[in-house]
Amino acid sequence: MGYQGAVPGQRLPALLLHGSLSRMTTENVPTYHKDPFATSLSVEVLDAGASDGKAWVATRDTILFPGGGGQPPDEGTLAQVAVTGVDWMDGAWRHELAAASPPVERGTVDLALDWTRRFDHMQQHTAQHLLSALAQDRWGWPTTAFHLGRDRSDIELATPSLSFDELDALEEAAMAQVRTARPVASRWVSVAEYQALGTRSRGLPEGHEGEVRLVEIDGVDVTACGGTHLASTAQIEAIKLLGTESMRGGTRLHWIAGRRLRHRLGEHEARSDALRRVLGAADDQLVPQAQARLEQLREADRRAQALEIGLARETAARLALAGGPVLDAHFEETDAAFLRAVASHLQGALGSRVALLTAEAEGAAAFVVVAGGEAGIDLRAAGQGVAELLQGRGGGAGNVFQGRAGSLARRAEALALLEEIR
Repeated sequence: MGYQGAVPGQRLPALLLHGSLSRMTTENVPTYHKDPFATSLSVEVLDAGASDGKAWVATRDTILFPGGGGQPPDEGTLAQVAVTGVDWMDGAWRHELAAASPPVERGTVDLALDWTRRFDHMQQHTAQHLLSALAQDRWGWPTTAFHLGRDRSDIELATPSLSFDELDALEEAAMAQVRTARPVASRWVSVAEYQALGTRSRGLPEGHEGEVRLVEIDGVDVTACGGTHLASTAQIEAIKLLGTESMRGGTRLHWIAGRRLRHRLGEHEARSDALRRVLGAADDQLVPQAQARLEQLREADRRAQALEIGLARETAARLALAGGPVLDAHFEETDAAFLRAVASHLQGALGSRVALLTAEAEGAAAFVVVAGGEAGIDLRAAGQGVAELLQGRGGGAGNVFQGRAGSLARRAEALALLEEIR
């Protein structure tokens, strides 16, 4: 959760916003800070061009947050062309575009914001400020990192672990502040004012110039931040803590807020409804019913495996009774595992004979060449010859060579090859 609240004065580390801008003035505060609820903006074009096959347009202002401090960048369009990146460069906001040439060269241009994405980010980021402030002030757990993910967000807290009761207490405390509808606002202060306030922040980077942007949740938190936030904690809607994991000696806390929570609940309910219909059980019986069904499947698998072993043994015994130097068997709707089982039972009964076993199921074919202990053939060479005829490949050890077959069309030729070798 790096500080990102400075008005850029010089090239500063990546945890700040982006780029460089002279000392703070009213004109160079971007609209995404002045009005984070603005969804469109007509801006003056200062320059345009292309670099490395990607077009860019430099403007005096922007509504697109460039990303930083754990919050991903906004998405939107410039002159109806997708913006792929925003940065402050050479006294202007430079918008990289998903185009080879800029759509405009001079004049004014319309910027449009992906509002759904922005509002989601504001909900998550404001919820993070609230959770971090409460965790630190009430329980003494400072936040050391923040990540706003696509499906969920997380903060890393400087505490080895969190109990269920502690998680429940933190969630209840956060929801109490959501219900209170505390105002959220930002302001700019001098470095001296910032240092006197003692805000919840890891401090300014070395060499910082310019004023500092503070985001305040009334009565709860003041912290340096350059992200976009809601106007009230009520707009968070709701927060749900999802769980924790150990991380670098601390605890990573996963959570969701706002629209994400409602969508997640809807997905869970749809999944539960499907399970209710499949398992024929009420919600409180879904897990026991699923466990019972899994045990039934395991038992069915055990029985199927026992039957397959018996079938392989009987099949091998029947094949061993056939005459001739090369035994031949093909199986439909079975797989390589069954062929290997038959071969393992068969090889001890072959003596000086050789067998070719093939199988095919759902368009996939397999083969096994197995030789008796007295066959006296180069099984590797024989197996590779069969594999070539069957448009496949394979390998083996001992008296068994096995592989996948691309086609069984030349199976008769493979048999003839083995008979010739014998």
